[in-house]
Amino acid sequence: MTKRDYYEILGLNRNATDKELKKAYRKLARKYHPDVNPGDKGAESKFKEISEAYQVLSDPQKRKKYDQVGHQAFQADFDPSAWSGYGGRGFDIFEDLKGGKFGGFGDIFGDIFNRGERQTRGTPHRGADINYSMELSFEDAVKGITTYININRSTACPDCRGTGLSSQGTQVCPDCKGTGRIQSRTPFFPGVQACPRCQGTGRFNTNPCSKCFGQGKISKTEKIAVKIPPGVDSGSRIRVSGKGEAGPNGGPEGDLYITTKVQSHPYFERKGNNIYLELPITISEAILGTKITVPTIDGKTTVTIPQGVQSGQKLRLQGKGVPILAGKGRGDQYITIKIAVPTKLDDRSMALVREFERMNPYNPRLDLGW
Repeated sequence: MTKRDYYEILGLNRNATDKELKKAYRKLARKYHPDVNPGDKGAESKFKEISEAYQVLSDPQKRKKYDQVGHQAFQADFDPSAWSGYGGRGFDIFEDLKGGKFGGFGDIFGDIFNRGERQTRGTPHRGADINYSMELSFEDAVKGITTYININRSTACPDCRGTGLSSQGTQVCPDCKGTGRIQSRTPFFPGVQACPRCQGTGRFNTNPCSKCFGQGKISKTEKIAVKIPPGVDSGSRIRVSGKGEAGPNGGPEGDLYITTKVQSHPYFERKGNNIYLELPITISEAILGTKITVPTIDGKTTVTIPQGVQSGQKLRLQGKGVPILAGKGRGDQYITIKIAVPTKLDDRSMALVREFERMNPYNPRLDLGW
């Protein structure tokens, strides 16, 4: 049978440069490689033809002979089944294609040679994490609490320990002899791939676990104790180790992550680690000063209101704020004074106010420059 012209096979003219030659071969080899087209005899034959053409045309001496006399110069030199290089140029197709001399072309061959490892379904993997949102009262967030939540999650099957296989009938895989790997049958690029019979486990068992029906895990609702540390706020994230989903093929369990949402308080306001409380007082209390019992997160305490306190002035209660999360110490509580002015006075009270004003002339706007 008459052989096709090597230049025609690669889609080039006879004046093609080495760069164009390599680019054409790269494109065609990627398209027709047997590992990209498993079981396709036509693609395998095409790849051999492309490789033969490139072996000759990539070597300057062989290309010169081919240009002079054609196929007759090399009919005895080329054996596709034993082909392992580029003739006298001294470099390896595996290194060139997978090692990066062709730039991005190495990626597809990385997929080819590593796909067996990625498809090893028998390999244990870590289970997925579970996310849970928890609403807390203001006090529980500040002081901390141990509580219980019900979580629907999967756990490793106790009968098969997560393998999905029955203890009856398990044997060493006869194809890979228990290694989980076999040699690739591709003649051009011998390598290792996952054993298709045991799916990389090294074990062969046709009897799935009767409890989990071969899934390796079972679903259940579990009551889990959760310790909320003092000082959490809305958006805080707490990790409970090992309380996520079961890992595939007996792998470790994932984790449970709890995100907190803190409810508002009727009279406390939190800003960082500090707590704020608004305290209304009378005009006489502001003028004369007094002692008032106020609430704190720890209970009630007495504060001293100094004489002449102004509305908006803040009093500080050191160490009465929120505990510092994962640290030492606490924030403070601040009491904001709000002077409450009465809206209804009788005639006598109004007369006394006017008398007070006459006896104590005071213009708070005097220094404002208005």
